[in-house]
Amino acid sequence: MTMDRPPFWKTWTMAAAALVACIAAGSITIGFVLLPVLQPNDGHLSIWQRICHAAGVSRPVAAGEPPAPATITTSRVVVVPQMLMAQVPASVGSGATLALQCGSCHGARGVSGADVPNLAGQYPAVIYKELLDYASGARENAVMSPRVAQLSDADMRDLAAYYAYLPRPPAGRQAAPPIVASGSPMHNVAPCGACHGTTDYKTGSPWLDSEPFDYLKAQLIAFASGARHNDISGQMRNVARGMTVADITASAEYYARAQ
Repeated sequence: MTMDRPPFWKTWTMAAAALVACIAAGSITIGFVLLPVLQPNDGHLSIWQRICHAAGVSRPVAAGEPPAPATITTSRVVVVPQMLMAQVPASVGSGATLALQCGSCHGARGVSGADVPNLAGQYPAVIYKELLDYASGARENAVMSPRVAQLSDADMRDLAAYYAYLPRPPAGRQAAPPIVASGSPMHNVAPCGACHGTTDYKTGSPWLDSEPFDYLKAQLIAFASGARHNDISGQMRNVARGMTVADITASAEYYARAQ
């Protein structure tokens, strides 16, 4: 013999089912419709295309369809190990003359007393790439952008040769924090030292020892927010987004104190 459930049981069951359905519908609407619509980089996509994009479903490009418009300018510089390897004396001398207008910020000998980068002893390919990025708009700065616009390609190469010729500030290695030595595997962050030295070096990665703390921290924050976007393939943006505030501070302090 079975007993009929009381009416209130059915009422609560229906109410719970309705609540779950509403939560599921709301989550789907927010996750696959509202949030994709609000994404600034997807303005060229239709609602259905945005939903597919949010769900991770690739969308075939129709024949004759124009490419999606770029929302930011990224670096077009290809850095190879052989770039600017030889330092020609004439190029160093010419760069020294050009650098007279740079000393007010970067120091008379390439060592800054402010929160701008030290350039003395920096890899020439790194300096050349950054100057090219300023010229193309891939990297923007109210002071640097207009100054670089007046430089020719030969001027940029000469400046890179000159600053690379200058001796680096003395570096005294300290115990590296975990983010520098081993990264943060749980956040998909590689060790800083794997690209910037101490454990390995990757072509195109700048020498960071003795750079100002405020500059290093500001650049990591800019990469994390996307305000700086001249890293080829977005590797620094991906790394910085996975770093905590403590990671950013620790890595900036480590490289700034390596002197």
